[in-house]
Amino acid sequence: MTVYLFLILGFFAIMSALMVVFAKNPIHSILYLVLTFFAIAGEYVLLNAQFLAIVNIIVYAGAIMVLFLFVVMLLNLNKETEPHKSMLRKLIAVVAAGLLMVVLVGSLKGADAMSIKPTGQNTGYIENLGNVLFKDFLLPFEVSAILFLAAMVGAVMLGKKDIK
Repeated sequence: MTVYLFLILGFFAIMSALMVVFAKNPIHSILYLVLTFFAIAGEYVLLNAQFLAIVNIIVYAGAIMVLFLFVVMLLNLNKETEPHKSMLRKLIAVVAAGLLMVVLVGSLKGADAMSIKPTGQNTGYIENLGNVLFKDFLLPFEVSAILFLAAMVGAVMLGKKDIK
């Protein structure tokens, strides 16, 4: 039964994530992203990671999506008022996305060797998560922090107005 529920939630997460990309209205994209986060939280519960499920709902589906919705409604994006980005910025964005894809593929390449097997009743508890995160996966955790910093700098650069 849990396998079927896992497949249904996975299908729902993929379909709503595709709707995020293909929706014409940015408000609808944000609402589809909230649905994606709820489906992923359901996957976390099925994988006995209750802490991640709750954090996903509270932080991502709650706080960050409300912030995204507020910013999109505040900006009032229209095609007529949207500034056109230079070709250099578009090229830099494509190169950065390609490098991100290389990092993700490289990190998933050895995923089988690093997979964590549930060892008992306390699999989804916060203490075990902290032990694994800060003992076994400290370097990937710190690399992801640097990646988030680079993403914030990129977001600031993309949002900055061109000086002519």
